[in-house]
Amino acid sequence: MSFNLSHIIKAIAAGFAATIVLTILMVIKKMMGIMPELDPVHMIANMVAQKMGIAPTMAIGWAMHFMIGTVVWGGAFSIFNGILPGNSQVKKGMSLGVAAWFLMMVGPMPMSGAGLFALNIGPMAPVMTLILHIIFGLALGMFFVKFGGNKSSS
Repeated sequence: MSFNLSHIIKAIAAGFAATIVLTILMVIKKMMGIMPELDPVHMIANMVAQKMGIAPTMAIGWAMHFMIGTVVWGGAFSIFNGILPGNSQVKKGMSLGVAAWFLMMVGPMPMSGAGLFALNIGPMAPVMTLILHIIFGLALGMFFVKFGGNKSSS
């Protein structure tokens, strides 16, 4: 595990960039009418509003979406970089993407009412979200290297 501040800042910046990539794909998916019921930002907004006893707003959902992708997963990428599977930053990012997907499938998805692995939404929900998380991880690793992050496994 690494707590190098420069490393963490680069990984957080990469997390932000990867979250933008993911967001663009989510918007395109929605505009194409592909699984419109699979809307994690709306799910986050509803969960937060319910816990806080306030009306749901998409601003809360979007803010949380970007905080999770940027700070949580970007920071985790830096901290766990040395132990993530893969011999390149892209493969390490994809490994983290799969781990993030798994945690989402057994935590927030059931809490949102979507069921374990989001199967209440349909059998394609876990597949779609896995693909999006792998792309997020791929972008995370690529941007990390582009921003001057470690090119090796350290």
